[in-house]
Amino acid sequence: MSIDLTDPPPRRGPRPRTTGLEIPHDQLDQFSPPRIRAALVGEAQALAGVFTGASQVSEPASLALRLHEPAGPWAAFLHPSRDEFGHIHRSGFLHLTVPVRLIEPLERAGWIEPHPISRRPEWPDTIVMLYAPRDEAELSVARAVLRASWLQATGSSTETE
Repeated sequence: MSIDLTDPPPRRGPRPRTTGLEIPHDQLDQFSPPRIRAALVGEAQALAGVFTGASQVSEPASLALRLHEPAGPWAAFLHPSRDEFGHIHRSGFLHLTVPVRLIEPLERAGWIEPHPISRRPEWPDTIVMLYAPRDEAELSVARAVLRASWLQATGSSTETE
């Protein structure tokens, strides 16, 4: 089943509470069950050209999603890294970049919020926090967002506007 990220299904339930810190790293009340997080990690690791390891831009326990051959625009990466386009926190919460045209529909449907660091003028507006998928249906949306981020970072999709 293909998910249209320009008109995504609404996320069920209340918006997750985040830490309220300048750069939240976890959700306080909504986590991915271990098998859902494992499936998300497996999906990320199966993307062509992706390698994983400790994040270079977040807490080291976060699993970085990096590219051997990054080709996307500046806005496709989590700065100051030039090859990390996302990372998955232990809770299943993701920080990643998405094409600008997808931010408003995903935020309206309750899947993301802009990452606080994107308020700084030197950082791209494309950095978001994607809430942890809690079941198979939510995992389908998370996979679609992850794929859009990966396409942008590989240069396969130049849809950053």
